[in-house]
Amino acid sequence: MAAMGCMVAVSVVRSGWAWPGPGVHRGGSREPSGLWRRHDLLRVVTSAGWFDVGRSRFAGYGRSGRSEERDGVGTVSRLETWRSRAGVRAWLPGALLIGFGFAVFVVLLDGVRERGDLSTLDQPVLDWLVGHRGTTMRAVFAAITLVSGPSVLPALVLVACAVWVAVRREWWAPGIVAGAMVASTLLSLAIKGLVDRPRPPLATMDIPGAETTASFPSGHTIGTATLLLVVGYLAWSRHANRRTLLVGGLVAVVGTLAVGLSRLYLGYHFLTDVLAAVALAVVVLGFVVAADRLHAVNSGRPQQDSNLQPTD
Repeated sequence: MAAMGCMVAVSVVRSGWAWPGPGVHRGGSREPSGLWRRHDLLRVVTSAGWFDVGRSRFAGYGRSGRSEERDGVGTVSRLETWRSRAGVRAWLPGALLIGFGFAVFVVLLDGVRERGDLSTLDQPVLDWLVGHRGTTMRAVFAAITLVSGPSVLPALVLVACAVWVAVRREWWAPGIVAGAMVASTLLSLAIKGLVDRPRPPLATMDIPGAETTASFPSGHTIGTATLLLVVGYLAWSRHANRRTLLVGGLVAVVGTLAVGLSRLYLGYHFLTDVLAAVALAVVVLGFVVAADRLHAVNSGRPQQDSNLQPTD
């Protein structure tokens, strides 16, 4: 810094400039007070060699810090970005959700295999709900099951995502919703095939024989929980305030509870089937959170959470 200051001073002296007073030339003539215009400063700095040494810094003069951060993110590899402090802050919440959901799922699966823990409540809860069925509640829960089923819910999500893309002219958010739904469906089918748990007895089903696939986990529940959790997260991440958090959380809890309870009430699933589906939906949400926050770091997209901005 001292050497650069000397170079600037020497250049200024050689050019005939001194500082006896505002607008006073070395030769004594008075120049207009606005003589130090931008191009004069540029000529002096260039003659000092600073422009050549720090061209990129001078060229970025006047740009916002966020633009410089975006340029910086684009110059490093994606792996280095993920390993940076900003990257770790981005994917860590998602990793915690994945770990929590997976741990709960493993505990539930272990109980189902060994017929212990919470699985001991499966038959008592099912018998109590079946014994308290009523005509009105049966119709309500049948409608909820129909809407959240594999033939209706995916179609609704597809139409909603298509409208989202057409109206908002963006693809990332609707794409991540659709991708999460596909992932949850494939995950549910894969685990059903591996665990191969039988459904509750036909005598307990509202419509005997209506469900023929394996019971663990509940496909209706994981689909609904994934949709509501992901949409709620996307809304909150773009508009981070207490109201959005409370409304999104309430909708996710009530909607998931309604679908899960409908599957139990109609006798198509056990309690642990529903709980395992919710745990897997949290795992899917974790991947969504990590992917979305890393995408924000890589693209420099403005976020409500300042921690998403790259700092390294």
